[in-house]
Amino acid sequence: MTKRASHILITAFIVLGAVDLTAHHSFTAEFDRDKPIQLTGVVYKVDWTNPHVWFYINVFNEETGELESWGVELAAPSVLQGRGWGPDSLTIGEEVVVDGWESRLGLPRINSRQVILTATGGEPGVER
Repeated sequence: MTKRASHILITAFIVLGAVDLTAHHSFTAEFDRDKPIQLTGVVYKVDWTNPHVWFYINVFNEETGELESWGVELAAPSVLQGRGWGPDSLTIGEEVVVDGWESRLGLPRINSRQVILTATGGEPGVER
């Protein structure tokens, strides 16, 4: 390999690595440990992707009488797989209870500490 090709390859690795690092965030940058929240809702979408798995639920707001869409952040796919989860652990239309922490940005997002299937009272991946 020529010296020029080596420089191009090294530069590409540095640039691609920097892009990957900026895609990830710290917990405290987005979520607030002083704002615990529990939501009950129906799953309507699951994104099994890196760096975090996200799923989305419709939650009935008793104050407004309207449905709200909330995004729920989970761990990385590899971490969830180690806990018995898989891409099909949550089913569209399934009701869940989510315990976690609210977004510090005021967005309808939650970082999940625990997900419970209301039909069984158990956790996804453990029972399936």
